[in-house]
Amino acid sequence: MPHSDFEHLPVLGAGIGLRKQHFSELKKTDLPVRWLEIVPENFMNFGGYPQAVLDGCARRWPIVSHGVNLSIGSVDPLNEEYVDRLRAVLERTKALWYSDHLCFTSVGGEYFHDLLPLPFSNEAVEHVASRVKRLQKKIPLPFLLENPSYYVKMPGAEMSEADFFNKVLDAADCGMLLDVNNVYVNSKNHGFDAKEFIRRLPLHRVGQIHMAGHFDRGDVIIDTHEGPIIDPVWDLYKFTIEAIGRPVSTLIEWDTNVPKLADVVAEATHAQGIVEKLGLGSARSSKSDVGPRTSDLGLWADVLEPSRSPLAERREAAGVA
Repeated sequence: MPHSDFEHLPVLGAGIGLRKQHFSELKKTDLPVRWLEIVPENFMNFGGYPQAVLDGCARRWPIVSHGVNLSIGSVDPLNEEYVDRLRAVLERTKALWYSDHLCFTSVGGEYFHDLLPLPFSNEAVEHVASRVKRLQKKIPLPFLLENPSYYVKMPGAEMSEADFFNKVLDAADCGMLLDVNNVYVNSKNHGFDAKEFIRRLPLHRVGQIHMAGHFDRGDVIIDTHEGPIIDPVWDLYKFTIEAIGRPVSTLIEWDTNVPKLADVVAEATHAQGIVEKLGLGSARSSKSDVGPRTSDLGLWADVLEPSRSPLAERREAAGVA
């Protein structure tokens, strides 16, 4: 079996995403939060309260970054301003690695705020790989690409999705963020065997896993990131860890109808329990203590909860982070 450097990334256990609904709870929680994943776009050039919360979290827990606007597959030039802002967030939080999606999100400088699939073609392999290499020269942290959910297949395919991922990651020499829920959603929507798909992936390059919920409309399953995670996806997670043969840092994504912090942490604890029952070893963090530390609580003393403003309410209603 081939090997890669991504097998040696810190194993953090099961973590959760940093969401604004939990800002206040995180300041004082003693729940077993192991690590946090951030969406960097939510902290680019905002400052103020969100930045203060992020700074406090970065002092308390390991941080990794998962972006949504890199648009690595776009034919647009790589957005240098975005890359500079991304690098600033990564440096400020001392992020261990960063990731985005194998897709495109912009055309002609216009962003769609959606993850659009690429054709599974040799041309797309070469295009993405060259852009990843340029990105890595600017941000020399481990970089992972995620398998997105998709609802249409782009024309021009010359290979399967699994082969496409293998070729892209080999050509770019980057890692994989394996979203198990996306595999499940795509397998149901497009009619393929989820376990066989996972067997064919470059598992030696998997440095992180995503787990999430979804919405089954009957005729199509939508990747909504709303939990709790259903049993078939948990079963697929167990299969994935067994297939990889080692523990992998796992992140619970919950972005729709976000519940209280304890509910999300409970999902992370369940994921952690699955790995431990498999006997594949415990988490290896880059920080000496991934749990809450009493001394850290004082770091939040100057982080004041802002009052709600009409502007904030309008931005939230418009879907602006």
